[in-house]
Amino acid sequence: MTQKVAFVINPNAGVKKKINIIDFIKTHFSKQIAYDFIVWKNKDDFESVKQQILSGNYNIVVACGGDGTVNQVSSVVAHTTMALGIFPLGSGNGLARSNRIPLDLKQALQIIERGATKQIDGATVNGHPFFCTAGIGFDAHIANEFATSTKRGFVTYFTTTIKEFFNYSPSLYKITIDGKIIETKAFLITIANAGQWGNDVYIAPEAELNDGILNVSILKPFSNFAIPMIGIKLFSKKIHTSISLQSEKGKHMEIEFNGELPVHFDGEPITATNKLSISVMPLALKIVC
Repeated sequence: MTQKVAFVINPNAGVKKKINIIDFIKTHFSKQIAYDFIVWKNKDDFESVKQQILSGNYNIVVACGGDGTVNQVSSVVAHTTMALGIFPLGSGNGLARSNRIPLDLKQALQIIERGATKQIDGATVNGHPFFCTAGIGFDAHIANEFATSTKRGFVTYFTTTIKEFFNYSPSLYKITIDGKIIETKAFLITIANAGQWGNDVYIAPEAELNDGILNVSILKPFSNFAIPMIGIKLFSKKIHTSISLQSEKGKHMEIEFNGELPVHFDGEPITATNKLSISVMPLALKIVC
């Protein structure tokens, strides 16, 4: 089958790479494969991009940007015969890392040229698709703060986290996972399809991308003395061994709480009132990796 590829360009991504994305792809991508560029010009208008993707008869649609761009493109490609490619230009690159897609851009293009694919799960939170992680609590609060920052990158994310940490108060939640009820205070709750948030920070090291199951990581309130060890465990894929973390699994879950709280899906912030409803979408996405 003749390959036809669409590169969806987020012009606001990749600034830190100091490259012209289109020129780079023209220089380094195979001349034997037909491809188009679709530029996502208005960050508040993805509909025109979506229509171009759906009408273009593409085999592979490549998200050129960060986790937000990957989420948007994945949401269009899911449940179709098209495959998602990733040209990783983001701060966290969670889905790229989880699928062993190189962060070196020339190597990432070589992966797309080869076109080998696998199927992975997705999920929805209050109707919003996600493919890496979603969450409520401190990580969602940071995602909300990070989204309004004029600076990007891991350093900004890290400094924002430190700044907000000591002012943050855990909330009380009622969590129902496939009928099992848990009532607890939590610093954060992450629903994980992939094991990491991004930057190889693993909140659910046991998560698998194609098992039809979502992992739920409930990080309970902890003392300041526990911070260094929790940090070490997050980076060493051992947070599930922490006494502060409760790990659960399921296909459908509801999280109830009082009032409005920030929520994130693949790092994209939204606000929810009183309740989250999350369901797995088994093998919803074909990904080039």
